[in-house]
Amino acid sequence: MERFNIIAFTHAGIGLKKLGQFHLEKDEIPAKMGALKEALHLTEIMYLSTCNRVEFIFVTTDALPENFISEFVRNFNSDWDETYAESIRKKARTWNGINAVNHLIEVASSLDSMVLGEREIISQVRNAYNFAKATGLSGDTLRVIIRHTIETAKKVYTDTSIAEKSVSVVSLAYRELMKRSIPLNARILIIGSGITNQNMCKFFEEDGYRNLVVFNRTVENAKKLANKYGAEGYALKDLSAHKNGFDVIVSCTGAAGTVLTKDIYTAILPDTKQKHIIDLAIPNDVEKSVYKAFSVNYISVETLKKTSEKNLLERRKELLKVRQIIFEALEEFKFTFEMRQIELKMRDIPNHVKKIRKTAVDKVFARDMDELDDKSKAVLNKILNYMEKKYVSVPMIMAKNMLTKKQTQ
Repeated sequence: MERFNIIAFTHAGIGLKKLGQFHLEKDEIPAKMGALKEALHLTEIMYLSTCNRVEFIFVTTDALPENFISEFVRNFNSDWDETYAESIRKKARTWNGINAVNHLIEVASSLDSMVLGEREIISQVRNAYNFAKATGLSGDTLRVIIRHTIETAKKVYTDTSIAEKSVSVVSLAYRELMKRSIPLNARILIIGSGITNQNMCKFFEEDGYRNLVVFNRTVENAKKLANKYGAEGYALKDLSAHKNGFDVIVSCTGAAGTVLTKDIYTAILPDTKQKHIIDLAIPNDVEKSVYKAFSVNYISVETLKKTSEKNLLERRKELLKVRQIIFEALEEFKFTFEMRQIELKMRDIPNHVKKIRKTAVDKVFARDMDELDDKSKAVLNKILNYMEKKYVSVPMIMAKNMLTKKQTQ
């Protein structure tokens, strides 16, 4: 187990720009990981990339030398100069052995995520392993570790409330909007094309909303987001000229001041029916006079953040239960892993036993066998078959009993 290792780079450690340099497209992973595997003499490797981390999870035949991380970084990108590569190496986080297993379980259980309790990470870990397996990068050790990791993370999400009560401002905003029974043919204006509105568009699309229009300061980005959902994209400066009406506005830009003023709102307002506005920008995108003067269900980021913080506090109350589940899972894993190593070492025993039996029958006792009649040979074969099966199973049973006794001491 000491030869199981993890090297991780996070946005908190090296920043998003440098972290992005570790990002690989799916079709790049096999070649890049294969090259690392060969150059650094790794027996197995998998690559995990999320919005806030990149982790290299691997197995070696020997203990890592002192300069391993430097060699790893240099081999990942040979174009980086020595100073730059060294600055990245210093920010690497590393684990090995049972500590690496513990870290991986914490990652899959969302304890090491930006948002505590978000379930998406368990699928990301599973998918990363499945890809490593499909491309021949992983082997038996990662199979055993990932299986136990996923089983433990599932137990965390099932047996605790750590994933209940949403803490995502986007999902909270969407849920709040859906309480208003918004019809599927609602006209929806999206102002801003950043990650927040990208996620909001996913929610709309998943629930069947199709009538979207995107406005953004950079028209190319507006069209890029709009094209994903069969919508139209326009420059933000053209918002006041929008004449097709709306029922819902979702706004989240990086503007220093308001982008939806009373004048613009008046210009695009199609009727006097109540409208719905979700304002997720900091500072707010929507001028106060808009929701003060008109019939508007206004959902602000400030209100949502209060709910988010309250829900996050509730999730954190579950941490003690989660830690207990992980502790028990690690103790169970130690036993499981040792048993698997014994199984691997003993997997040749059946072949050795068959060879001994064949030598005994065909050579050592060949003359004696010739003197036996068919009935006696049949009985002897039954006896030998029985002893062969028992002989193979006895060492495994003994080993399991010894490990069990070791655990209880």
